[in-house]
Amino acid sequence: MLPLLALATPAAARDTPDPERLKATVEKLVSFGTRHTLSDPDDPERGIGAARHWFGAQLTKISDDCGGCITVANIARGFTGERAPDGVRVVDVLGFQKGRDPNRVVIVMGHIDSRVSDVMDYTSDAPGANDDASGVALVLEAARILSKEKFDATIIYAALSGEEQGLWGGKLLADTAREKGWVVSGVLNNDIVGNTIGQNGAKVDDRVRVFSEGIRASETLKEQMQRRADGGADDGPSRALAKAIDGVAEGIPGGLDAFLVHRPDRFGRGGDHEPFLKLGYPAVRFSVGAENYTQQHQDLRTEGGIEYGDTVDKMDFAYLAKVTAINVGTLARLASAPQAPENPVIEGALSTDTTVRWKPVEGAAGYRIHWRRADKQDWTHHKDVPAGTTELVLKNVIVDDNFVGVGALDDQGHESIVAFAGRDWDD
Repeated sequence: MLPLLALATPAAARDTPDPERLKATVEKLVSFGTRHTLSDPDDPERGIGAARHWFGAQLTKISDDCGGCITVANIARGFTGERAPDGVRVVDVLGFQKGRDPNRVVIVMGHIDSRVSDVMDYTSDAPGANDDASGVALVLEAARILSKEKFDATIIYAALSGEEQGLWGGKLLADTAREKGWVVSGVLNNDIVGNTIGQNGAKVDDRVRVFSEGIRASETLKEQMQRRADGGADDGPSRALAKAIDGVAEGIPGGLDAFLVHRPDRFGRGGDHEPFLKLGYPAVRFSVGAENYTQQHQDLRTEGGIEYGDTVDKMDFAYLAKVTAINVGTLARLASAPQAPENPVIEGALSTDTTVRWKPVEGAAGYRIHWRRADKQDWTHHKDVPAGTTELVLKNVIVDDNFVGVGALDDQGHESIVAFAGRDWDD
């Protein structure tokens, strides 16, 4: 029987995200005036220091309500660059909800810093309601909901600094994951997730974009060529994470469609998940279905009849609650399931059968072998096998015509992301 610590509350019994709580959090973050990374870190009422302190205090309150289940800590490092020529101390505020395995983590994050038109202007009011108080509010609401449950993996709730200066908060946390030797099951970056009216005035409230890489930033050219030969460009860990998110979204009544965009981020732009991709961790970015650029990185003003600025009144908190629900469901799935199998392999050249092999996964109660025709994107067939099994022959599944993947299961049926099976290039 599975230890109680690894059991997650059924989704139907879990609290739902509260639009009013999300709004109150965004309003509070906006009240700090500016959250620019170069603003005063020590002022108790205005600037990024006050905002970070408040976020940490909110995590502590949530922890108090769950008997101390979340440990709050800061990580920090000095950065210097074009947008901080004199250097700046970047601080990420983290909440650790310890699971049975403290070394395996799932991360949900948003960036707490904000800016106006001039990226070096750290004194003017920069509300940053949607970019990215929306993501930070989502993180806090996820913590409130999931802190009531116990999981196999540790969940990290993160508010990052320095995004607007160069994705420095993301780099700091990604580097920390590598230095600590964390096994990262997934990173959910939420950045601009709270509006539904686009630049052209069209309302898009039925979907949220989920960006994921195909060709992996962490792979060498040799490894990329091997993935090309295997046909696995659409099945790297981050794309597999996006597909898992899509499955979670489909199971939420009245929720949003997860629109899976096959790019690491928006065209020509980036986010805090990218440092994780460079280190080989599965990571995606959530962003609204329709952006309004007059409400991003803008001085507060009215010009030509257009109100510029990233303010609370332009947000849709019922929509943000739905994006939060997808995050909560995905975190619960990943933190409940075992880690994904590592580099499963297939063989079957010159055969009408395909053989798939994988390494045992600690804590797995079984495995789910997936396959699909090579002209399909989503898995269409699967077979479950018990723990102790590390090989399966798929009869009459021709390797030339099909792709294969392997997921690890706990005894409640929670599944890891699916690991794509390719050729054993060391053989």
